[in-house]
Amino acid sequence: MKFQKVILLLVLVGAINTLQAQVRFEAKVSKSTLGINERLRVDFEMNQDGDNFNPPNFNGFRVLGGPNQAISNSYINGKRSYSKTYSYFLSPQAIGTYTIGQATIDIDGEIYKTIPIEVTVTSAVEVPKDGNNADYVASENVHLVAEISNLNPYLNEAITVTYKMYVSRDVSISGNWRELDSPKYADFWSQTINPQGNLKVYDGKYQGQEYRYVILRTTVLYPQKTGELDIEPLTLDVPIDVPGNKRDLFGRRLVTRVNQTISAGKRTINVKPLPNEGKPDTFTGAVGDFKFSVQANKNILNANESLELSVRVSGQGNLKLFDPPSVKLPSSLEVYEPERTENVRTTADGMSGSITDTYTVVPQFKGMYPVRPVSFTFFNPSTKTYQTITSEEIVIEVENGPATNAARGGGQNEATSDKRAVTLSKDQFKYIKLTPDLESMEDEPFFKSLLFWLLLGVPLLLIPLFIFIGKKRDQRLADVQGSLLRKRNRLARKYLGEAKRNMNDQTAFYNALERAFHNYLKAKLSIETSDFSKERIELLLSERGVSPAVAKHFVELLESCELARYTPAATGAIRQDYDKAVTVISEIDKQLIQ
Repeated sequence: MKFQKVILLLVLVGAINTLQAQVRFEAKVSKSTLGINERLRVDFEMNQDGDNFNPPNFNGFRVLGGPNQAISNSYINGKRSYSKTYSYFLSPQAIGTYTIGQATIDIDGEIYKTIPIEVTVTSAVEVPKDGNNADYVASENVHLVAEISNLNPYLNEAITVTYKMYVSRDVSISGNWRELDSPKYADFWSQTINPQGNLKVYDGKYQGQEYRYVILRTTVLYPQKTGELDIEPLTLDVPIDVPGNKRDLFGRRLVTRVNQTISAGKRTINVKPLPNEGKPDTFTGAVGDFKFSVQANKNILNANESLELSVRVSGQGNLKLFDPPSVKLPSSLEVYEPERTENVRTTADGMSGSITDTYTVVPQFKGMYPVRPVSFTFFNPSTKTYQTITSEEIVIEVENGPATNAARGGGQNEATSDKRAVTLSKDQFKYIKLTPDLESMEDEPFFKSLLFWLLLGVPLLLIPLFIFIGKKRDQRLADVQGSLLRKRNRLARKYLGEAKRNMNDQTAFYNALERAFHNYLKAKLSIETSDFSKERIELLLSERGVSPAVAKHFVELLESCELARYTPAATGAIRQDYDKAVTVISEIDKQLIQ
C-alpha cells in the first residue's frame, strides 16, 4: 500500500512539473463591468517569448493607447521566471455586452490563442474608479511614438526614425528614465543621432490633444534589403509624477510617483527595389543626389614627376555604401593605388558630404597622355530616374624626358617595341633620400636615474597620507547626525540660490525661500517639520543665544512666505525679503551657540 502511494506521489509531481513547463498565453481585463465613461485595460500575457502578436479587433471599443509592451525576466533561487505583456487601453462606444476576441501569438513555431472575454458596459457612473488610480493616469498621459519619415522607401534610400515622448500637462517627469529594450536594425545601415545637452521641450498635439514632447533620439536608416522590414520597438521605464487631490502642510498638492513601462511599438516599412528599366551598366549602387568630377592637380610636367588625379563624388545619399568609379590610364603611366578620403556627416536628413579617391601618377616618357572620360551613374529617388554624369577628357603633357621607341622612329612596330626592355632614367628614384642624417635616440639608462628613484620613493611617501585621509573619511561617514546636518545645510544653500534665480516669479521665489528656511532650521536646531511653530522657533533660537530681534525677523520672513501664496508682492518687496533673509541667516550663524 505504501509503495502505491509513493508511485502516485511521483506521478503527481511529474504532472505538476509538466504543467509548469507548458506555454501560457492568456488575456486579462481590469474589470468585467464598467461604465461608458470609464476606461478598460486589457493585458495579453505570455510566459515565453513569442513573435507575430496579433490583437483582436476590439469591436465596440475605441483604442486609446497601446500596444504597450512590458517584459519581466528574473531568477529566484536559480529558477527563471519570464513574462511578456501587451497592454491596451480602451474606451467603450456604446452600452451593451461585448466580447474581447482571441489574440494570437507564434511561440516556437506553434500558434497560441487567448480565450475570449465578455465585458459589460453600463450607463455612465458618477465617479470613474480609474480616475484616481495613479498608474492608470500615468499610462493615459505619457506616450512614446516612433515617427518614420518614409514608410515606402527605395533600396538604399535614407529614412529617419524620430523617437518622441509626449507628456500631457496633467503629469510631469522629474526623474531619469531607463531604457529596457533598444531597437535592432538588422537589415539596415544605421546611425543614431543623440541630442546634445539637455532635451528641449516642444509644444505639440497627440491624438488631437495639447501635449508637450521631447525628442529622445533620431536614427538614420538605409535599408539593405527589399520587402517588408521590421523596426523593433524602443521600450522605456519612466518615473511619472501624478498629482493627487490631497495637499501637504504648505498647501502644495501631494504627488504620487509611479514607474510606467512605455513602448513605441514595432513598425514595419515596405522597401521597394530599384527599377530595372533604364538601369545603365555603369550603375554600382549609388542612391541619392550627387555631383561627380575628375580633376588633375597639374596637366603639364616632366617625366618622373608626380601628379594627383582626384575622382570625387559629392552630394547627399548613401555615400559610405558604394565606391566611386575607377579611372583607366595609358599603360606607360605608372599609377599607384588610390587613397580614399571621406568627408561625410550624418544628420537627420541622411548622409551628405563627399568621398574622393586620389591617384598618384608618375609618367616615364615624354609625350601626350589622354585620360578618357569617366561615367558615374546614380539613382535619384526624387525623380525616380537614373542619372549619369560623365567627366571631361584630361590630357597630360610630359614636356621633358626620354622618348619612347616609337617616338625615336626605330623602325619597329608597336607590338615589337612593347616587348623591348625599357631603359629607365637615372633620376627614377630621385625622390628617395639616400642620406637621411639620422641621429641616435639612445639616452642615459633609466635604472638608478633620478626619475627611477622618484617613481620608486614617491608612492611610499604617499601611503601615510592615504591612511590619514581614509581615517578622516571613516570618521565622517560614521558621524550620521553630522552627515544629515551637512546635507540639510547644502539644501538650504541650494534653495536660497534657487530663490535668487526666481525673483521674477513670486510663487517660485517664496516656495524656494520657504524650503531654504525649513532646511536651515533642521540643520541648526535639529527639529522636524512637525515642530515648526513661531513660538517654538523663537524659543529655540533664544535658547541658542540668538537675540530676540533677530529671531523675530526670522519669524516675520516665514510669515511673508505664507502670505505670498495668497497676495501679490511687488518686485521691490521680493528683493527686500531676499536681502533680509541673507542678513538674518548671517546674523543667526554669528550668534548661534553650537
